[in-house]
Amino acid sequence: MKYSVIVLDLDGTVLDSEKKISERNHNAVVKCHQQGMKIIFATARPPRSVNLFLPEDLRSIGSFIYYNGALITCPLTGINHHEPINPTLTAELLDYCISSNPDLDISLEVNDMWMSLKEYEYSSITKVTELPVVKTLDELMSQEATKILFFGKIDIEPVKERYSNKLNIVITDNGELVQISSDKASKEKAVTLLCNSLGIPLEKVIVFGDDHNDSGLFRICGWSVAMGNAVPQLKEISDEITDTNDSDGVAKVLERILEISQLKII
Repeated sequence: MKYSVIVLDLDGTVLDSEKKISERNHNAVVKCHQQGMKIIFATARPPRSVNLFLPEDLRSIGSFIYYNGALITCPLTGINHHEPINPTLTAELLDYCISSNPDLDISLEVNDMWMSLKEYEYSSITKVTELPVVKTLDELMSQEATKILFFGKIDIEPVKERYSNKLNIVITDNGELVQISSDKASKEKAVTLLCNSLGIPLEKVIVFGDDHNDSGLFRICGWSVAMGNAVPQLKEISDEITDTNDSDGVAKVLERILEISQLKII
């Protein structure tokens, strides 16, 4: 069997545009697990959101990378790792960004709790109906933030120039969302940690993704598959481009892997 680990992004990848997993994708993932492949779901979303979108039977067979790598859980190894942003750096970043962008929409994720400076309607981007807990700026600045989120227009280049050596800054959702986490947190660092703990080399990993936060994974894993709906930059560095997330692009590749595995067994 060529691949021992399958890494799946959620939004734009294994989930369709309605944030649902199709029966075909679902069955392909389950069959791969039954063939002995380890399943890792790697997403920018928090645990509560993953629980909402993924059915329980898939959650029971997977390890999880949340918040682009800032929170990792692996039932197989007992890993439960949190990599937050230091409160001093959180305060410095928020002060700098608000000073130059006073109308910026800011929210924080802190260990699966969603906080915001004001009450916003984020459902168009997050596709969830929950609202963040409103906190004062001082309260937000005191947090060990798992992830900091900026919605709306922001001149991100000065922020990147000032903080890219201290923080992991990713722009996703067609430029509408800036996601900031610890510089020690990324999907690729999390997958490396999990694979090392499982004793599986990275060349035995196949990864599926669609956005900029998957690019690090595409560079380190044995085989990378960009969705048909992926950003052009990801397609350029991928080993393969599959169909879109609305046309079971993940399943079409996994079914091919399963077919090859069965031929080897025969």
